[in-house]
Amino acid sequence: MPKLIKERVSTPERPVEERTKDFGEVNLGYTFELAVKEAERCLQCPENYAPCIKGCPVHINIPGFIAKIKEGDIESALRIIWNDNTLPAITGRVCPQEDQCEGACVVGKVGQAVNIGKLERFVADYARKHGIEEELLCEFEEKCSGALGNVAVVGAGPAGLTCAGELAKMGYSVTIYEALHKPGGVLIYGIPEFRLPKEILDHELAKLNRLGVRILTDHVVGKTVTIEELLEEYDAVFIGTGAGTPKLLNIPGILLDRIYSANEFLTRINLMKAYAFPNYDTPIAIGKRVVVIGAGNTAMDAARSALRLGAEVIIAYRRGEEDVSAREEEVVHAKEEGVKFMYFVQPVEFLGENGKVKAVRFEKMEPLEEKDHKGKRKIRPTGEYVTVEADTVIIAIGLEPNKIISDGTGLKTNPNGTLVVDENLMTSIPGVFAGGDAIRGEATVILAMGDGKRAAKAIDEYIRTKMSS
Repeated sequence: MPKLIKERVSTPERPVEERTKDFGEVNLGYTFELAVKEAERCLQCPENYAPCIKGCPVHINIPGFIAKIKEGDIESALRIIWNDNTLPAITGRVCPQEDQCEGACVVGKVGQAVNIGKLERFVADYARKHGIEEELLCEFEEKCSGALGNVAVVGAGPAGLTCAGELAKMGYSVTIYEALHKPGGVLIYGIPEFRLPKEILDHELAKLNRLGVRILTDHVVGKTVTIEELLEEYDAVFIGTGAGTPKLLNIPGILLDRIYSANEFLTRINLMKAYAFPNYDTPIAIGKRVVVIGAGNTAMDAARSALRLGAEVIIAYRRGEEDVSAREEEVVHAKEEGVKFMYFVQPVEFLGENGKVKAVRFEKMEPLEEKDHKGKRKIRPTGEYVTVEADTVIIAIGLEPNKIISDGTGLKTNPNGTLVVDENLMTSIPGVFAGGDAIRGEATVILAMGDGKRAAKAIDEYIRTKMSS
């Protein structure tokens, strides 16, 4: 049994005064020596018991790959990870490990959990930089024959990319239909460079291409091509269209200029590179003072992006600090960088001048002892108000599925717009499967990837059954 070391090995980060001046990645990741040192903290729980594996939506053999890091065998570590997840450079950066694998870590019961996410990222980055990944990828390419059948995947986000990669490794020919001009879904339009560099995403996408996955951009399924037409050409279809429709506030002044949904704001910056205007065509004017409404990961991304554009930023949240849903690491980074927080305030009106927003009027809220179904303290209005000046407002209160995929198709939906699926992730149309935010509503990247992996297995079974009958 390894010796219990309670304190984790920290990963190097860029200093605040440097990182707030650009969109470069904040966390620098482990060096080889630091990764080995952190790997030594793992107690190596047996695979059939390890709670970290059970806590991982794609069920990576976590003790297995960490043991290989400890031995210095990065190739074997990558093989173990790739058995369950072919996109570790992404998941190692953006997954909420603290709520999943790390949240279940035995070491975390008496000290700090093993830094599983950063170790996963280390393996992916080290293997890419030292040619290890290339050797392994060549082996995988040989197995991707495309001979078992043809599958269409709708949406090149986390669920779709995972499903496509798993099916390709099984031997299927896979074509992804993506509505935007670049693949990646929320990974490309929603997550800033300082959390997920686009060169990392581009590399992971190129890896799928090497496995035989074809990606068609600018194809809006439901308009450019229908589900019915896809079923005529393919043996099965997977829908992973995510949740791209922003929730807005139905309060006075909502139509004033410079009130953005976080979705639009981040898309302009991340996908259209508005932060580099005029070198790119998309402008973005935010003024000196930005108010972000909401306190999830998207709100943190929007706030920290606005700060890098030179604004003073305030995050306004209707609940207290203990109920913030964003990852702790992102909140810490936001505070370090100078983002201010206002708690227990609910926006009731946007005030404008000459058609542009100039302030937000909030009602102060009061926390109650009673908790809601999510375990958060209920709140009630106090009748007291406060007005905060703002040149720009960014609304980050959640997203809903885009209904263009389901309208007029016969696909059954829930009241919130998510697609209805059975235990095998098949929709109401035989041969059409779905996963990710399209069935869950707004959730995490890794949960979407878990759905994509599950769906790939179900699609394989469906096609094999159909072919044998």
